Amino acid sequence: MVFAFVASVSFLLVNVVDPFSGATASPDFAAQGERFGGADVQAFDVDGEYTIDVSKEGYVVEQKPEPKVAAASTSAGSGWAPPAVTPDPGSAQAYAAGAVAARGWASSEFDCLVALWSKESGWRVNAYNASSGAYGIPQALPGSKMATAGADWETNAATQIEWGLGYVQGRYGTPCGAWAHSQDVGWY
Repeated sequence: MVFAFVASVSFLLVNVVDPFSGATASPDFAAQGERFGGADVQAFDVDGEYTIDVSKEGYVVEQKPEPKVAAASTSAGSGWAPPAVTPDPGSAQAYAAGAVAARGWASSEFDCLVALWSKESGWRVNAYNASSGAYGIPQALPGSKMATAGADWETNAATQIEWGLGYVQGRYGTPCGAWAHSQDVGWY
């Protein structure tokens, strides 16, 4: 926000205050005496929040803009916030048991998965780590990665579980491999 403000003021100063500084100006500003339509000062309203008065000598900000705090997000600058949903960890685990079996993994792999995702998210579909941006049952970082498994990645436990099992299989081979890594270093 501060960078955008400084860039905007710099642009205004170069193009409005001194159009002859190397920037291309419109014909309306071609003659020194015609700047600002003959007025000494020109006011610019910025999003209705504050005004910048620009003159030949400089500029004055009438009201200092308050910095806006960006919401935590899973994608930088996206303004994303976790949706309001009611998690159902028991149903999520029941689905995961079938998905683990469908991959041909032993029941011990399901036990490791339960331990892993209990630690990571408590099997909550809307678990959100505000400091890292990790989201969902598998704590995907960013959470939007799970969109590759389905457009309903924010609220659907099955979509999150399918994505999470694919991630575990691709990176660690099995849930027990991911659990062992998590036990060694604190994350997976």
